[in-house]
Amino acid sequence: MNRNKTLKLVNGGMIAALYVVLTVLAAQFNLANGAIQVRFSETLTILPVFTAAAVPGLTVGCVLANILIASPVWDVVLGSLATLIGAVGTRLLKDRPLLAWIPPVISNAIIVPIVLINFYPDVTDAWWFLVLTVGAGEVISCGVLGLLLWKALKNVPQICGMK
Repeated sequence: MNRNKTLKLVNGGMIAALYVVLTVLAAQFNLANGAIQVRFSETLTILPVFTAAAVPGLTVGCVLANILIASPVWDVVLGSLATLIGAVGTRLLKDRPLLAWIPPVISNAIIVPIVLINFYPDVTDAWWFLVLTVGAGEVISCGVLGLLLWKALKNVPQICGMK
């Protein structure tokens, strides 16, 4: 394996590990699942702006995190799909970072409420209400915190060279 592939694999693995740790931390405060969720790990969804390795890293991290916090199997599958869709969208907007936080917000705001309604018996809210609450949490995580992370990293040469 050449150095570039190894570096991408390591970067993706580190992003996955960070996603897991931050999701487990959010779960300790009951912020990782449910109608109101602010996953600190979703802040990392801005990272595909810097490296393509973040797309599989975020997806694998979401799968592992959802398994570790004992999410229902369909939450593992569909929640991770929402993260993948959002990460791909962010990567496609890598040259427009001020807009790149939007795809994960949209994908999660649409998909996660479907999961909550169908696989969490305690959640009895309407889909549109869940779109608003999940979307608001995603705006906090991806929009506010994600853009702060982007601003902090955008001038770091080691980060910017990971394209």
